[in-house]
Amino acid sequence: MKLKKIITLFSASVIALTLAACAGGQKAEKKEAEKDAPADRSETLVIYSNSVSDGRGEWLTKKAKEEGFKIEMVEVGGAELADRVIAEKNNGVADMVFGIGAVDSNKLRDEKLLIKFNPEWQDKIDKELADKDGYYNPVIVQPLVLIGRQDAKEMPKDWTELGSKYPGQYSISPLTAGTPRAILASILVRYLDEDGELGVSDKGWKAAKEYLQNAYVLKQGESSVVKMLDDNDPVIYGMMWGSGALVNQKTYNTKFQVMSPKIGVPFVTEQTMILSSSKRQALAKEFINWFGTADVQAEYAKQFGSIPANKDAVKELPEETQEFLNSVHQQDIDWEVVGENLDLWVEKVELEFVK
Repeated sequence: MKLKKIITLFSASVIALTLAACAGGQKAEKKEAEKDAPADRSETLVIYSNSVSDGRGEWLTKKAKEEGFKIEMVEVGGAELADRVIAEKNNGVADMVFGIGAVDSNKLRDEKLLIKFNPEWQDKIDKELADKDGYYNPVIVQPLVLIGRQDAKEMPKDWTELGSKYPGQYSISPLTAGTPRAILASILVRYLDEDGELGVSDKGWKAAKEYLQNAYVLKQGESSVVKMLDDNDPVIYGMMWGSGALVNQKTYNTKFQVMSPKIGVPFVTEQTMILSSSKRQALAKEFINWFGTADVQAEYAKQFGSIPANKDAVKELPEETQEFLNSVHQQDIDWEVVGENLDLWVEKVELEFVK
């Protein structure tokens, strides 16, 4: 009797474990099925982006609607976007992200918040611009430059000579934004030294200090272009991203001079990526496949002065964009190294160098 009772209890336990395993497997399969379900274009795709301003968000929302997509663009500052997604990882709101560069994209990748996706236009972009494992892919390339007034007697030759030769004559944005952080990184990576503080030599920190302390730091609401074009303002140079320079030339009916250092200028990318927490991953994939096509990117470029990552779209760029792109070349920067150190570099200069 005892043996029979033991066998009965053992059998019941096996059945219970089997049922639990089946239930768990069914839940996992259901979760995967939800992610792989056909795209439902009646649903709204929520996109976190730092590329919404100057009509970009409205234009993209309208064009997407014409293609049958319903999207909601949520504007988040570039330096804050990755942190916000990470903070929401257990209660995700967004389905995808568009606009941040490789450094912040790597943060999301390393937190395992992205899925791998190879868009249909991937063979049209330089593979060096995308994540090597396929977690993010760029649609736009942005050279970060120093622009000057049309009547400026001369243009500086490099970021590293601004502080000593042009003190008080150039503006920079606060280091809370993505552009000034990338430009700071483009200076510091020239002086990498494993024995130096935070991996940078004393000469590098001196260059950063001189650059930062002799700049005019824009206050909230101030425009580098408005200051530059004011005849009574000593500031005649300002940092700018590529499309911003091209759009402002049209807006203010002027022609900027552009600094072109021998070492090159930092090229940052506006990446697209899909969040692993999204229940609309199939819809996000369809949207990215459409958004990165040559036709859409060429039209976007003509509207906002952007430079597409899609090589077929580059062929369709207007003359002024081609001229601007030909005036600069890309600085060789290891963005993986930058990503590992940038927050600490910014923390140091804000504590020690920023007045």
